[in-house]
Amino acid sequence: MSVELTWLPATELASMIRARELSAREALQAHWDRIDEVNPILNAVIYEDRESALAQALAADERQAAGAELGPLHGLPLTNKDTNETAGMPNTWGSPLLQHVIPTSDSLIVERMRAAGAIMTGKTNVPEFAAGGHTFNEVFGATGNPYDPTRSAGGSSGGAAAALAAGIQAVGDGSDMGGSLRTPAAFCNVLGLRPSLGRIPTPGANSWAWLGRTGPMAREVGDLALMMNVLSGPDPRVPTSIQEPGLDFRVGLGSGITGLRIGWSPDLGLGLPVEPEVLTVALQALAVFAEAGAIVEEAEPDLREADTVFRQTRAFDFEFGWGELVRSQPELVKPEMLENVAVGERQTAAELRELARARTRLEGHTRDYFDRYDLWLTPTVQVVPFPLEERWPKRVAGQPMGDYLDWISSVCVVSAMGVPALSIPAGFSQSGMPVGIQLVAPHGGDALLLRAAHAYEQRTRWSRVRPRTLEEVEAQR
Repeated sequence: MSVELTWLPATELASMIRARELSAREALQAHWDRIDEVNPILNAVIYEDRESALAQALAADERQAAGAELGPLHGLPLTNKDTNETAGMPNTWGSPLLQHVIPTSDSLIVERMRAAGAIMTGKTNVPEFAAGGHTFNEVFGATGNPYDPTRSAGGSSGGAAAALAAGIQAVGDGSDMGGSLRTPAAFCNVLGLRPSLGRIPTPGANSWAWLGRTGPMAREVGDLALMMNVLSGPDPRVPTSIQEPGLDFRVGLGSGITGLRIGWSPDLGLGLPVEPEVLTVALQALAVFAEAGAIVEEAEPDLREADTVFRQTRAFDFEFGWGELVRSQPELVKPEMLENVAVGERQTAAELRELARARTRLEGHTRDYFDRYDLWLTPTVQVVPFPLEERWPKRVAGQPMGDYLDWISSVCVVSAMGVPALSIPAGFSQSGMPVGIQLVAPHGGDALLLRAAHAYEQRTRWSRVRPRTLEEVEAQR
């Protein structure tokens, strides 16, 4: 029974708790039971605070018994990504340099989940400094994919995606600079939403930062809408905040996509190599959107400068955020991170001026494209999940990859566009590994992404295909 509870949608589990068919403590015990069963195989959850979680669950049950107002996530147990500060829990970013850091306050995304009634239980694994699309680090090791624990769960929100796919919890939090919500979502057969800039503000040292976002993950679109309701809204510390408090992302979710104009590109117009198995699944998804009433045709925005915009902005952000720490003990930092910071350190005024010009041109091309199309559809990731011991794929569809970002260019260049994007489950490869497709919308189009994903989900239900491989591995232990 406890395992089945953790497979319920968050909306249904919250409804059961609200109706007193289930207590917050019982939901928490089911959460722990599932972690005990599968986490030794996956290494998705890297920290647990069972004492604090039990106290939170007891307090939640007492509030309900007293007739207090209940939040939309009341009683739901959740782990948090190990880049999102949770008061009283380690916030290591997967780095030996930060493994003793324990914040005294919550990040905004955790604060809003807690205020909505969620029970904070622990932290999920990430790559070192959340850099890269594969979750491994020297502090906690690698996170396996629930559909094959010998394969990557993606990154950087790999621990969160694996927890969802393994039935540990129904929703979770993540972040996305270069696909860190979308890549693991595609690898683990769940949904990952990179929201519009300012939809879920991220207060920090640089209040004008635009490339990185925090956002939700879920197994079903309805749960993603629930999370967007909880997490969205302006914050006075972030000047780019979207000023739409109280927006309900569930409204219009089932209104369909008849007449919606969807552009499609198999290689994002950049000639990116994509594995044939990924393209096969993506092409099947096109037919589903067409059957749902959308007008689908091949077309892509002009992204010739997107890779430059992404890499140069990312290098600036990495140096700004981590440069001093990384240079203090470089022997404890992975080489990819050292190079990222070094690129930012070498940037000249002339390069930053040209970056601003290139970003402005890219924004114009993006705006022109969405004047013609409502959404853009692409493969999420160019590969299927690869062996856990590899740092990153060295070849994709026979083409060599230059570094640890090349193989995820399909999500990185979309980040550079500055718009919202969503990875949704689209099926499985011949080897039984999940494949995702990426929906991209203009700025502010978060609700449209959810509506299109819901129409697709109702016709496919790929996310309900559970990871049989994980259960087989568990049975053999």
